Amino acid sequence: MRENQVMFDPPAPLSNNDSLLVALFLAAVIHVVIGLGINFTAPQPEQVSRSIDITLVNMPTQKAPEKAQLLAQENQLGAGEQSKKPEPPPQQLPSQGNNPAKQVKKSEPEHSEPKAAKKLITQKKAEKKIVTASKPDTGQHTEKHPQLTAEMLQQQIAQLGTEIRLNQQTAEQTKIKFVDSVSAHKYVAAQYMKDWEDKVERTGNLNYPEVAAKKNFSGTLTMDVGIKADGSIYSIRINQSSGNPALDEAAKKIVRMSAPFAPLPVELQKELDVLVITRVWKFSDESGMTSR
Repeated sequence: MRENQVMFDPPAPLSNNDSLLVALFLAAVIHVVIGLGINFTAPQPEQVSRSIDITLVNMPTQKAPEKAQLLAQENQLGAGEQSKKPEPPPQQLPSQGNNPAKQVKKSEPEHSEPKAAKKLITQKKAEKKIVTASKPDTGQHTEKHPQLTAEMLQQQIAQLGTEIRLNQQTAEQTKIKFVDSVSAHKYVAAQYMKDWEDKVERTGNLNYPEVAAKKNFSGTLTMDVGIKADGSIYSIRINQSSGNPALDEAAKKIVRMSAPFAPLPVELQKELDVLVITRVWKFSDESGMTSR
């Protein structure tokens, strides 16, 4: 039996163009293989021998704790209810794709939020304590103003009566005389009164002519002025009002502005302690202020 024989035609010789295309293809394949075969790897960090717990502090304290349990950015005293030290998470070796710094940053908000809530609760509790502490103040306030009893009222009335009697005795011991009642030295008293009138009229006309003209201050009043031995004012009293309270007050103010006056003469001091001068004061737009 005759076997079938397969005959292959010899390959046709390559032309110059085909050889160039094949060479370019092979060169491209070689460059791609070389480019993909090179792998740049970053140096691996050294393995961490122990883990570090980082705690963020919302409000730092000036006093450093005696026994610090965690490393934190600032000093912080514990204010929570947990007394045991939290167990550290299992140690993990860093890899090329995991960055330890990023893991710490992700875990920070989880720890800070509960602590902030605990601090807010503590502040609210403190406010309640302050309100309860203010209650004793009201009791002390009531103690300062006790209610008056009948016995206390009688004691105050008796004390007031004693003060009035002492003032009356002092007034009786003080020798007070009007100018007209001076007997031994009338001439000296009259001269002192004339000098006193000149000073008061001069002060009144210098300070009050414009005011009197604007407010239509016109009227007549009678006033007693008591002068002590040193020239100071002992008393001022309106005997007869002008009918205008503002005008009466202006006359008193003129006397106060004119003080102090000259001391009483030695002759008058032997006879009296206070010299009372009674004069009639007249205010008018034409003549200004005069006394007689």
